[in-house]
Amino acid sequence: MNTEPIIDTIAAIATAPGEAGIGIVRASGPLALVCARRIFRRKVDTQSRQPPASHHATYGFVTRPGSDEKLDECVLTYFAGPHSYTGEDVVELACHGSNLVLAQVLNGLIAGGARLAEPGEFTRRAFLNGRLDLAEAEAVIDIIRARTDAALRVATGQLSGRLSREIGALRLALITLLAEIEAAIDFPDDVEPPADAELASRTRNVRERALRLLRTADAGRLYREGAALVLAGRPNVGKSSLLNALLGEARAIVTAIPGTTRDVIEETLNLHGIPVRAIDTAGLRETSDTVEALGVERTRAQLAAADLTLWVVDASEGVTDEDRAIAGELAGRRVVVVANKVDRGQALHATEIDTLLGEEVAVVPVSALTGEGMGALEETLASVLLGGSIAPESVWVSNARHQSRLRTAVTALDRAIEAAQAGFDQAAISLDLKLAAEDLGEITGETVTEETITQIFARFCVGK
Repeated sequence: MNTEPIIDTIAAIATAPGEAGIGIVRASGPLALVCARRIFRRKVDTQSRQPPASHHATYGFVTRPGSDEKLDECVLTYFAGPHSYTGEDVVELACHGSNLVLAQVLNGLIAGGARLAEPGEFTRRAFLNGRLDLAEAEAVIDIIRARTDAALRVATGQLSGRLSREIGALRLALITLLAEIEAAIDFPDDVEPPADAELASRTRNVRERALRLLRTADAGRLYREGAALVLAGRPNVGKSSLLNALLGEARAIVTAIPGTTRDVIEETLNLHGIPVRAIDTAGLRETSDTVEALGVERTRAQLAAADLTLWVVDASEGVTDEDRAIAGELAGRRVVVVANKVDRGQALHATEIDTLLGEEVAVVPVSALTGEGMGALEETLASVLLGGSIAPESVWVSNARHQSRLRTAVTALDRAIEAAQAGFDQAAISLDLKLAAEDLGEITGETVTEETITQIFARFCVGK
């Protein structure tokens, strides 16, 4: 990892594009305050050359670069390093949220000696300067992109260091064990190596704690990334009505005419904290209608990419030949069956559905018209997506990179345990312990490569 000192100053607009009451331009680096003072004038005592106090807001106005012409009223806030977001001197200029004003303020900072920041460069500097570890830095973008309260709680917990502390404790346990092994190798007359049984036991303890974290990963990633839920079934079973019921609004057109929905309709809903893309599709059937046939093909494409399929059947009619044909397309997929229209009667048997799909699946009776069973359906969908009932955890793994590193670490620990139980030389066992420690270090940044850092922060927006 590159540890060369940072000597340049960066600047960027930190707020989203568009008109707003307030817009912020941020600068970070050794010349941040110098650049800002070239275009900022105090409202009171404009002749004062005293620099603004750290962690205080100063009211004034910004000028056009190279002149004293007032551009906008402004509040300057100065954060002296290392007590700032990046660990460097940071200045934030809060102006009116005009795209034109903010662009000219940014140009003024650049004319004064700053350069335009790269995506995520402010947070990258916070990591390089030790203000955040890598897992905490990644949580910043998760907070910005969080779409539900649950996703926000997971990201906030990671930013507060919960995951980092747990990973750090696991890594410390391995490093301590490695130190004991290496001391015994270097000083065999003075230091006793840990017994093979003790070595296996301590390694197994780390492995179990890592596995406990891994068990949260699938649910954590759902909260972070969301899920695709596809509503499928033959025409006129109530897929569009069901989508409207899930959304709580009339989004899809509903008629008694089979084949009304001919294209994909997608909406987002909050399903017990999981951001879900609910996708209504054309009814699956053989058709000579060219437009409807295109809709059916799009339905099949959505099914291939779905995290969960909601197979809607008409409970009042029971299973039809068209349903049996659809079952063949859904076999092997993760499916929840919705027995819709129970307000008209119940002619559907769950065992018949299980036989058609070749496995036992959840069958939820509902009426999209009256709302009966909708609460139970939402509970079932959340439970299936989360892999069953998951006890609340104080630490979640929600990042695919973290999940991958944990899995690799567990694999290395498995080899070390097996070798210790077989009485292998501890010098050889230590190689796998080192690999596991390095994998854990990649999560928080102790052993990460420059290439990985670049890839991570490239996902950030400019100004963060």
